[in-house]
Amino acid sequence: MPELPEVETVRRGLAPVLTGKRIVRVQQRRPDLRFPLPDRFAERVAGRRIAALTRRAKYLVADFDGGETLVMHLGMSGRFTIAQPDAHDRVPGDFTHDTGADRKHDHVVFHTGDGATVTYNDPRRFGFMVMIPTVDFESHPLIRSLGPEPLGNSLNAAYLATRAQGRTADLKAFLMDQRNVAGLGNIYVCEALHWAGLSPKRAARCLVKKTGAPTERTERLVAAIRDVLSAAIDAGGSSLRDYRQADGALGYFQHSFSVYGRETEPCKRPGCRGTVRRIVQSGRSTFLCSGCQR
Repeated sequence: MPELPEVETVRRGLAPVLTGKRIVRVQQRRPDLRFPLPDRFAERVAGRRIAALTRRAKYLVADFDGGETLVMHLGMSGRFTIAQPDAHDRVPGDFTHDTGADRKHDHVVFHTGDGATVTYNDPRRFGFMVMIPTVDFESHPLIRSLGPEPLGNSLNAAYLATRAQGRTADLKAFLMDQRNVAGLGNIYVCEALHWAGLSPKRAARCLVKKTGAPTERTERLVAAIRDVLSAAIDAGGSSLRDYRQADGALGYFQHSFSVYGRETEPCKRPGCRGTVRRIVQSGRSTFLCSGCQR
Protein backbone atom coordinates (compact mmCIF):
# COMPACT_ATOMS: atom_id res chain seq x y z
CA MET A 1 0.00 0.00 0.00
CA PRO A 2 1.44 3.40 -0.89
CA GLU A 3 2.95 5.24 2.05
CA LEU A 4 3.60 8.95 2.50
CA PRO A 5 6.43 9.27 -0.11
CA GLU A 6 4.39 7.51 -2.81
CA VAL A 7 1.31 9.64 -2.14
CA GLU A 8 3.40 12.84 -2.08
CA THR A 9 5.02 11.83 -5.38
CA VAL A 10 1.58 11.35 -6.94
CA ARG A 11 0.42 14.70 -5.52
CA ARG A 12 3.40 16.48 -7.06
CA GLY A 13 2.67 14.85 -10.40
CA LEU A 14 -1.00 15.82 -10.34
CA ALA A 15 -0.65 19.34 -8.95
CA PRO A 16 0.47 21.14 -12.15
CA VAL A 17 -2.46 19.64 -14.04
CA LEU A 18 -5.19 20.11 -11.43
CA THR A 19 -4.37 23.02 -9.13
CA GLY A 20 -6.36 26.09 -10.13
CA LYS A 21 -8.14 24.16 -12.89
CA ARG A 22 -11.87 23.72 -13.32
CA ILE A 23 -13.32 20.22 -13.63
CA VAL A 24 -15.83 20.47 -16.46
CA ARG A 25 -16.97 16.84 -16.45
CA VAL A 26 -16.61 13.68 -14.38
CA GLN A 27 -17.13 10.16 -15.71
CA GLN A 28 -18.13 7.81 -12.91
CA ARG A 29 -18.02 4.31 -14.32
CA ARG A 30 -19.13 2.36 -11.26
CA PRO A 31 -21.04 3.19 -8.08
CA ASP A 32 -18.31 2.26 -5.65
CA LEU A 33 -14.67 1.60 -4.90
CA ARG A 34 -13.92 0.25 -1.41
CA PHE A 35 -16.93 2.28 -0.30
CA PRO A 36 -19.75 3.82 -2.34
CA LEU A 37 -18.65 6.93 -4.18
CA PRO A 38 -20.17 10.18 -2.86
CA ASP A 39 -23.84 10.86 -3.60
CA ARG A 40 -24.26 12.81 -6.86
CA PHE A 41 -20.47 12.70 -7.17
CA ALA A 42 -20.17 13.75 -10.82
CA GLU A 43 -22.77 16.48 -10.38
CA ARG A 44 -21.08 17.92 -7.27
CA VAL A 45 -17.62 18.07 -8.86
CA ALA A 46 -18.50 19.24 -12.38
CA GLY A 47 -18.00 22.97 -12.76
CA ARG A 48 -15.88 23.29 -9.62
CA ARG A 49 -12.34 24.64 -9.55
CA ILE A 50 -9.63 22.88 -7.53
CA ALA A 51 -8.25 25.61 -5.30
CA ALA A 52 -5.54 23.41 -3.75
CA LEU A 53 -4.24 19.86 -4.00
CA THR A 54 -2.53 18.80 -0.79
CA ARG A 55 -1.73 15.67 1.19
CA ARG A 56 -2.60 14.65 4.75
CA ALA A 57 -0.89 11.46 5.91
CA LYS A 58 -1.62 8.95 3.11
CA TYR A 59 -4.58 10.89 1.70
CA LEU A 60 -4.71 13.14 -1.35
CA VAL A 61 -6.86 16.19 -0.58
CA ALA A 62 -8.51 18.36 -3.24
CA ASP A 63 -10.17 21.56 -1.99
CA PHE A 64 -12.87 22.78 -4.38
CA ASP A 65 -14.31 26.24 -4.58
CA GLY A 66 -17.84 26.06 -3.26
CA GLY A 67 -16.78 24.68 0.11
CA GLU A 68 -16.30 20.95 -0.46
CA THR A 69 -13.16 18.82 -0.16
CA LEU A 70 -12.46 15.53 -1.91
CA VAL A 71 -10.35 13.10 0.15
CA MET A 72 -8.80 10.27 -1.88
CA HIS A 73 -6.96 7.12 -0.79
CA LEU A 74 -5.08 4.97 -3.30
CA GLY A 75 -5.61 1.68 -1.49
CA MET A 76 -3.47 -1.23 -2.66
CA SER A 77 -3.47 -0.64 -6.40
CA GLY A 78 -4.97 2.77 -7.13
CA ARG A 79 -3.13 5.05 -9.53
CA PHE A 80 -3.75 8.20 -11.52
CA THR A 81 -2.76 8.76 -15.12
CA ILE A 82 -2.82 12.05 -16.99
CA ALA A 83 -3.41 12.74 -20.65
CA GLN A 84 -3.10 16.16 -22.26
CA PRO A 85 -4.11 17.29 -25.74
CA ASP A 86 -0.63 18.47 -26.79
CA ALA A 87 2.13 16.20 -25.55
CA HIS A 88 4.76 18.49 -27.10
CA ASP A 89 3.87 21.21 -24.60
CA ARG A 90 4.54 19.10 -21.53
CA VAL A 91 7.05 20.26 -18.95
CA PRO A 92 8.31 18.46 -15.83
CA GLY A 93 5.19 17.66 -13.85
CA ASP A 94 2.95 17.49 -16.95
CA PHE A 95 2.64 13.77 -17.53
CA THR A 96 1.22 11.98 -20.54
CA HIS A 97 2.57 8.46 -20.21
CA ASP A 98 0.42 5.34 -19.92
CA THR A 99 0.86 3.01 -16.94
CA GLY A 100 -0.17 -0.01 -18.99
CA ALA A 101 -3.02 -0.71 -16.58
CA ASP A 102 -6.09 -2.51 -17.91
CA ARG A 103 -8.55 0.20 -18.96
CA LYS A 104 -11.50 -1.82 -17.68
CA HIS A 105 -10.35 -0.69 -14.22
CA ASP A 106 -10.57 3.03 -15.12
CA HIS A 107 -13.30 3.88 -12.62
CA VAL A 108 -13.31 7.70 -12.42
CA VAL A 109 -12.19 10.19 -15.08
CA PHE A 110 -11.86 13.93 -14.40
CA HIS A 111 -11.90 16.28 -17.42
CA THR A 112 -10.40 19.75 -16.92
CA GLY A 113 -11.32 22.94 -18.71
CA ASP A 114 -8.04 23.02 -20.63
CA GLY A 115 -8.53 19.59 -22.15
CA ALA A 116 -6.55 17.37 -19.75
CA THR A 117 -7.99 14.13 -18.39
CA VAL A 118 -7.02 12.58 -15.07
CA THR A 119 -8.03 8.94 -14.75
CA TYR A 120 -8.25 6.91 -11.54
CA ASN A 121 -7.54 3.22 -12.18
CA ASP A 122 -7.85 0.65 -9.39
CA PRO A 123 -7.97 -3.09 -10.19
CA ARG A 124 -8.47 -4.18 -6.57
CA ARG A 125 -10.77 -1.29 -5.65
CA PHE A 126 -9.30 -0.85 -2.17
CA GLY A 127 -9.04 2.89 -2.74
CA PHE A 128 -11.83 5.31 -1.97
CA MET A 129 -13.06 8.88 -2.46
CA VAL A 130 -15.00 10.87 0.12
CA MET A 131 -16.54 14.34 -0.23
CA ILE A 132 -16.82 16.40 2.94
CA PRO A 133 -17.54 20.05 3.75
CA THR A 134 -14.21 21.87 3.83
CA VAL A 135 -15.02 23.43 7.21
CA ASP A 136 -15.41 19.93 8.67
CA PHE A 137 -12.12 18.58 7.30
CA GLU A 138 -10.13 18.63 10.54
CA SER A 139 -12.98 17.08 12.55
CA HIS A 140 -13.80 14.35 10.03
CA PRO A 141 -13.34 10.77 11.36
CA LEU A 142 -10.62 10.07 8.77
CA ILE A 143 -8.58 13.08 9.84
CA ARG A 144 -9.28 14.10 13.43
CA SER A 145 -7.15 11.43 15.14
CA LEU A 146 -4.12 11.72 12.89
CA GLY A 147 -0.80 12.64 14.46
CA PRO A 148 1.52 15.33 13.08
CA GLU A 149 3.02 15.20 9.62
CA PRO A 150 6.52 13.70 9.92
CA LEU A 151 8.07 16.36 7.69
CA GLY A 152 6.45 19.24 9.55
CA ASN A 153 7.67 21.17 12.57
CA SER A 154 5.14 19.51 14.86
CA LEU A 155 7.10 16.28 14.84
CA ASN A 156 10.02 16.85 17.18
CA ALA A 157 11.79 15.00 19.97
CA ALA A 158 9.73 16.62 22.73
CA TYR A 159 6.46 15.61 21.09
CA LEU A 160 7.59 12.04 20.46
CA ALA A 161 8.81 11.68 24.04
CA THR A 162 5.44 12.85 25.36
CA ARG A 163 3.60 10.31 23.23
CA ALA A 164 6.01 7.51 24.22
CA GLN A 165 5.90 8.05 27.97
CA GLY A 166 4.90 4.85 29.71
CA ARG A 167 4.26 3.03 26.43
CA THR A 168 5.18 -0.66 26.37
CA ALA A 169 4.34 -1.14 22.68
CA ASP A 170 7.38 -1.83 20.54
CA LEU A 171 8.89 1.00 18.54
CA LYS A 172 7.62 -0.31 15.23
CA ALA A 173 4.00 -0.53 16.40
CA PHE A 174 4.32 2.89 18.05
CA LEU A 175 5.52 4.55 14.84
CA MET A 176 2.96 2.84 12.65
CA ASP A 177 0.12 4.06 14.85
CA GLN A 178 -1.26 6.95 12.80
CA ARG A 179 -2.33 8.70 16.01
CA ASN A 180 1.35 9.16 16.88
CA VAL A 181 2.83 10.02 13.49
CA ALA A 182 0.77 10.40 10.31
CA GLY A 183 1.70 8.68 7.08
CA LEU A 184 4.32 6.17 8.18
CA GLY A 185 3.94 2.54 7.14
CA ASN A 186 5.85 -0.70 7.23
CA ILE A 187 8.51 0.17 4.66
CA TYR A 188 9.64 3.51 5.97
CA VAL A 189 9.36 2.58 9.64
CA CYS A 190 11.80 -0.27 9.00
CA GLU A 191 14.09 2.11 7.14
CA ALA A 192 13.91 4.93 9.69
CA LEU A 193 14.66 2.62 12.60
CA HIS A 194 17.70 1.28 10.77
CA TRP A 195 18.91 4.78 9.90
CA ALA A 196 18.53 5.68 13.59
CA GLY A 197 20.26 2.49 14.78
CA LEU A 198 17.27 1.45 16.90
CA SER A 199 15.80 -2.01 17.28
CA PRO A 200 12.13 -2.23 16.26
CA LYS A 201 11.63 -4.54 19.25
CA ARG A 202 12.51 -1.91 21.85
CA ALA A 203 9.65 -0.56 23.96
CA ALA A 204 8.56 2.90 22.87
CA ARG A 205 9.24 4.24 26.36
CA CYS A 206 12.96 4.09 25.53
CA LEU A 207 12.37 7.45 23.82
CA VAL A 208 11.72 9.29 27.09
CA LYS A 209 13.71 9.81 30.27
CA LYS A 210 12.21 9.49 33.74
CA THR A 211 12.07 13.28 33.80
CA GLY A 212 9.88 13.27 30.69
CA ALA A 213 12.61 14.71 28.51
CA PRO A 214 13.47 13.03 25.19
CA THR A 215 16.46 10.73 25.05
CA GLU A 216 19.30 10.94 22.55
CA ARG A 217 17.60 8.04 20.73
CA THR A 218 14.56 10.26 20.17
CA GLU A 219 16.65 12.96 18.51
CA ARG A 220 18.22 10.35 16.22
CA LEU A 221 14.86 8.87 15.37
CA VAL A 222 13.21 12.17 14.43
CA ALA A 223 16.15 13.01 12.17
CA ALA A 224 16.06 9.55 10.60
CA ILE A 225 12.33 9.77 9.87
CA ARG A 226 12.77 13.10 8.13
CA ASP A 227 15.82 11.98 6.19
CA VAL A 228 14.43 8.67 4.96
CA LEU A 229 11.13 10.21 3.85
CA SER A 230 12.84 13.11 2.11
CA ALA A 231 15.17 10.73 0.29
CA ALA A 232 12.25 8.57 -0.81
CA ILE A 233 10.25 11.55 -2.08
CA ASP A 234 13.27 12.88 -3.97
CA ALA A 235 13.70 9.46 -5.58
CA GLY A 236 10.03 9.09 -6.48
CA GLY A 237 8.78 6.64 -3.86
CA SER A 238 9.36 2.93 -3.55
CA SER A 239 7.22 1.66 -6.48
CA LEU A 240 6.71 -1.69 -4.80
CA ARG A 241 4.21 -4.00 -6.50
CA ASP A 242 1.44 -1.96 -8.13
CA TYR A 243 2.65 1.51 -7.28
CA ARG A 244 3.55 3.86 -10.11
CA GLN A 245 4.13 7.59 -10.29
CA ALA A 246 1.52 9.74 -12.00
CA ASP A 247 3.63 9.65 -15.18
CA GLY A 248 3.62 5.86 -15.24
CA ALA A 249 7.32 5.61 -14.35
CA LEU A 250 8.78 3.51 -11.59
CA GLY A 251 10.22 5.20 -8.54
CA TYR A 252 13.81 4.40 -7.64
CA PHE A 253 14.08 4.53 -3.87
CA GLN A 254 13.65 0.76 -3.67
CA HIS A 255 17.19 0.43 -4.97
CA SER A 256 18.42 2.36 -1.94
CA PHE A 257 16.63 0.43 0.80
CA SER A 258 18.93 -0.19 3.73
CA VAL A 259 17.03 -3.16 5.15
CA TYR A 260 13.54 -3.50 3.68
CA GLY A 261 13.30 -6.63 1.52
CA ARG A 262 17.02 -7.37 1.95
CA GLU A 263 16.84 -10.47 4.16
CA THR A 264 20.20 -12.34 4.40
CA GLU A 265 22.06 -9.50 2.64
CA PRO A 266 24.91 -7.55 4.27
CA CYS A 267 24.04 -4.44 6.26
CA LYS A 268 24.81 -1.24 4.37
CA ARG A 269 25.85 0.77 7.42
CA PRO A 270 29.57 1.64 7.15
CA GLY A 271 31.62 -0.48 9.54
CA CYS A 272 28.78 -2.88 10.35
CA ARG A 273 29.39 -6.53 9.56
CA GLY A 274 25.84 -7.58 10.36
CA THR A 275 23.32 -9.28 8.11
CA VAL A 276 19.77 -8.14 7.48
CA ARG A 277 17.17 -10.48 8.88
CA ARG A 278 13.41 -10.66 8.83
CA ILE A 279 11.15 -11.08 11.84
CA VAL A 280 7.38 -10.86 12.18
CA GLN A 281 5.72 -8.23 14.34
CA SER A 282 1.94 -7.98 14.56
CA GLY A 283 1.66 -10.15 11.47
CA ARG A 284 3.90 -7.87 9.37
CA SER A 285 7.44 -8.47 8.14
CA THR A 286 10.10 -6.37 9.85
CA PHE A 287 13.60 -6.08 8.42
CA LEU A 288 16.50 -5.15 10.64
CA CYS A 289 20.19 -5.59 11.31
CA SER A 290 20.85 -6.93 14.78
CA GLY A 291 24.46 -5.86 14.46
CA CYS A 292 23.79 -2.12 14.54
CA GLN A 293 20.18 -1.72 15.66
CA ARG A 294 20.11 -1.81 19.45
